[in-house]
Amino acid sequence: MNTRMRRAAVAVAATTMAISLAACGSAKESGDKAEQGSEKKGNDLKIGLLLPENQTARYEKFDRPIIEKKIGELTDGKAKVIYANAKQDAPTQAQQIDTMITNKVDALIVGAVDAKAIENSIKKAKAEGIPVVAFDRLAEGPIDAYTSFDNEEVGRAQGTALLEALGDKADGAQIVMMNGAITDPNAALFKKGAKSVLDGKVKYGKEYDTKEWKPENANANMEAAITALGKDKIAGVYSANDGMAGGIITALKAAGISPLPPVTGQDAELAGVQRIVTGEQFMSVYKSYPAEGVVAAEMAVALAKGEKLDSIATSKVDNASQKGIPTVLVPVISLTKDNIKDTVVKDGIWTLDEICSGKYKASCDKIGLK
Repeated sequence: MNTRMRRAAVAVAATTMAISLAACGSAKESGDKAEQGSEKKGNDLKIGLLLPENQTARYEKFDRPIIEKKIGELTDGKAKVIYANAKQDAPTQAQQIDTMITNKVDALIVGAVDAKAIENSIKKAKAEGIPVVAFDRLAEGPIDAYTSFDNEEVGRAQGTALLEALGDKADGAQIVMMNGAITDPNAALFKKGAKSVLDGKVKYGKEYDTKEWKPENANANMEAAITALGKDKIAGVYSANDGMAGGIITALKAAGISPLPPVTGQDAELAGVQRIVTGEQFMSVYKSYPAEGVVAAEMAVALAKGEKLDSIATSKVDNASQKGIPTVLVPVISLTKDNIKDTVVKDGIWTLDEICSGKYKASCDKIGLK
């Protein structure tokens, strides 16, 4: 795992210089930019890292080790990362933030379970002088920085790919829309982006907001859609991520639907990539976790040291309570069978041996993935 993270970080570093400058450099260059009265600190820091759930493979497999590794690099190995995963439970995450405050962390990186419910916890941290980086999801409250992907572009990529897959049958085609959890503000942005492409072209037979992003909930929703619409009346399925796509495809296969309609996804999970190889899933969205994780680490270390983010964050966004939040949005890539080698393999996320193991080897050979 560590070897893969090193490969991924090196590969992304070569292609994301415009996004992600080395924070150790910015620390030397921006020392005079520290806010009046802020306490200057060295590398002996405590950084709290709170991730929202472990249903999606990315958080434990990629985000955590990437962020921890980068924080170590930026602080000569002297910083301590205190980690917790809320396992999709907002009250648990609130308790975790209280613990971080008690432990007097120097900065927090927070992937919110519920972007609105976390606001009071963010206010508590702010009251104790602890800066907060909102990671991947734009939390409410007085956050100091934010990094994520261009989430509307994720939806546009998904919608565009679905239309491409439908081809000549796209006009007026009936699809099922399987959105993410309503507690995740990104889900609304994915939906907005997708509908900006799909509206006026397809018919939404059924649409769901999937509780907690869980594959089993997407599976149940898909079973209900098949019952309501008829198994021969579904031309395609918009799925907001790969985990749900797995549950959706299981329901389609259980209903005896063949050939399978095109299904979208997101996150480039190994199972999702393998379904793309076999043709069960049409696409995913590849998001460079190394690039996003590196930026979050840079922001947290800089803020913990009392530095401004001028050399890291090149844009700003607003949440409901604060304007002008320093922000870095990382680009995304539409992943299909045609560019697996040039994306997730090239960046060291998955190896060909992992993707093409066992029963997937024949499908890999068929599409020239060797």
